[in-house]
Amino acid sequence: MTTVATPTTMTSEERAAILGAVREFAETELAPFAAERDEKHLFPRDTLMRAGELGLGGIYVREESGGTGLERVDTVAIFEELAKGDPTIAAYISIHNMVVWMIDGYGTDAQLARWMPELIAMEGLGSYCLTEPGAGSDAAALATSAIRDGDEYVLTGVKQFISGAGEAAVYIVMARTGAPGARGITAFLVPGDAEGLSFGAPEKKMGWHAQPTRQVILDGVRVPATNMLGSEGQGFAIAMSALNGGRLNIAACSIGGAQWALDRAVQYVHEREAFGEPLAEKQSILFAVADMRTDLQAARLMVRDGAQAVDEKAPDATMRCAMAKRFATDAGFDVANKALQLHGGYGYLQDYGIERVVRDLRVHQILEGTNEIMRLIVGREMLRPSGSASLQRNGGNVPRSGDDQHPGSAS
Repeated sequence: MTTVATPTTMTSEERAAILGAVREFAETELAPFAAERDEKHLFPRDTLMRAGELGLGGIYVREESGGTGLERVDTVAIFEELAKGDPTIAAYISIHNMVVWMIDGYGTDAQLARWMPELIAMEGLGSYCLTEPGAGSDAAALATSAIRDGDEYVLTGVKQFISGAGEAAVYIVMARTGAPGARGITAFLVPGDAEGLSFGAPEKKMGWHAQPTRQVILDGVRVPATNMLGSEGQGFAIAMSALNGGRLNIAACSIGGAQWALDRAVQYVHEREAFGEPLAEKQSILFAVADMRTDLQAARLMVRDGAQAVDEKAPDATMRCAMAKRFATDAGFDVANKALQLHGGYGYLQDYGIERVVRDLRVHQILEGTNEIMRLIVGREMLRPSGSASLQRNGGNVPRSGDDQHPGSAS
């Protein structure tokens, strides 16, 4: 299998080779086992390690840190291909990559040396801990505390809806070190074996059965001050800086999962007859698949536009990413749901896989900032007075890996 290891700027031939390798991985390692993983709630650690061998553990991490160093326009194409094999695993790989990018962008040399080799190889996994039981979309209201005690910080609190909880080697935890609001939040690297760290029972979810989602409980967890990621008070800006890429990735996962469902629906309407003729010859079916294909292509172009905005460090990158995330995740769920409808009663059966994709894509409209929050971001930017100051970017701190992005609301 071809290894993903190319310069940031690629030729069309190099890009095709990378996507071919990812497509092969999705078709051989993800798709054949997606139904079993969903039914039995299996988290495929071995498969993720093979993804790491392919270079998928640090897709947009700098090459000097051991990553693949790809641009975001190529990254979103990779996540679309992965999601055609299994949206749940593709989404977890996205979350892992977001964590690795944050460490690469804001970590010290010692932190990079400690964590990057293990995480990029996906021998160890990462989790992102922002959301709390009482602080979802209003992330700046989080209550988890981090109290300085000599050369250590003592972390106490509960994080909610954490993907990979109980399986990760490191957790990026946002905790309050100062006054209420965004400026009082700091990011910490918490090892998975830290004393006082525990996890709630696995959540019983509508979808995403193949990745664990649990509470992360911090009961007086002590970490050295050297485990602080970035500077004190920078945590909220760090958390937000990762979300543009996360939103694009999850949008691409929606497109990939929906494209798989649409392809199955097209195949089905060719094979199925009703009232003496194939379904594919009925005008209503033609119109339905035409609209589904059009919506996915529009979503694909919007996601690519958001990715270009991030690559170019455009001042309106967050708005363009928010628009892409809202449109693509809505369109992806709608297309998958229509694909189920085109299958009739068979679409409701687990054997066909369509209902699994519908369940998996539904959560994409909620995570990485709900789609209502995406509308809020876009609306506020559109109504910003002409000539006003540009949006504040990362509290004045730009990550080393170069994504000059401003904070936005998240779940």
